[in-house]
Amino acid sequence: MALIKLGKDPESPSGGSPTIYLDDVKNTYLVQGVTVLDEERLSEMDLPGHESVVEIPRRMVQFFLEVKGDDGPDV
Repeated sequence: MALIKLGKDPESPSGGSPTIYLDDVKNTYLVQGVTVLDEERLSEMDLPGHESVVEIPRRMVQFFLEVKGDDGPDV
């Protein structure tokens, strides 16, 4: 198994996004969220052409394992 769903935003009106995943093979996080399209905000970042940015609410950091003080997901 590669992707493990760690948590969805409990306050999301649609219940589907944002969501945080752990890739247990690559040992990385994947974040599903709203794509940032605001040119002014994007211009403040050093963003290579092959990368994109998604936005998540601060309350979503609770799902990162390092914040939870946990080694594994509960989902």
